[in-house]
Amino acid sequence: MKGLTLAEPGKRLTVLCLGAHSDDIEIGAGGTLLTWRAAGCLLDVTWCVLSAAGARGAEARASAAEFLEGVERAEVETHAFRDGFFPAESSDIKAWFEDLKARCQPDVILTHRGDDAHQDHREVSRLTWNTFRNHLILEYEVPKWDGDLGRPNVYVPLDSSVMARKADLLMRHFGSQRSKHWFDEETFRSLARLRGLECRAPERYAEAFFARKVALA
Repeated sequence: MKGLTLAEPGKRLTVLCLGAHSDDIEIGAGGTLLTWRAAGCLLDVTWCVLSAAGARGAEARASAAEFLEGVERAEVETHAFRDGFFPAESSDIKAWFEDLKARCQPDVILTHRGDDAHQDHREVSRLTWNTFRNHLILEYEVPKWDGDLGRPNVYVPLDSSVMARKADLLMRHFGSQRSKHWFDEETFRSLARLRGLECRAPERYAEAFFARKVALA
């Protein structure tokens, strides 16, 4: 399968990363960002975590700093919307999205899947599409006990070194999550291996996304 190039060496790519919780972006799209950077793309990244209060905010900022090391520009925001209550706080979150739109015009947006089983994830995705109507939006996946994985249609192959770096950073930065049954390196490698199989990734691993609309120039 011949791929379409989004991030080209020496070319600037402005990326907006949206995550409900402090580890979401890293789990869903961390390998893709590391891949784009390694390819020589000049990344301009706005990284926003909506529910990252206290210790989880510190985890989010430390992790983002390492995932974004070496990019052209990085702006990391953490906020304190109430975990688990995003639908109830939708009006306040929507106001934040409108402010974000006024100061950020990305080439590509990485956000949650629209039919993710977690209510906070769904609300972030809904407001992403409600706010950014003329942008390329790629929805990433986060594995969980709900068993809500779908059939993605966009794949980013990962080098084995990138996969190792992603897994290492996740396990190193999110100590608050390591007690959870699903949060381990095997989970992250297993999903990436499955997506790598689906796209015949040269080094066996890939991240996958859901694209509702894509316009080809």
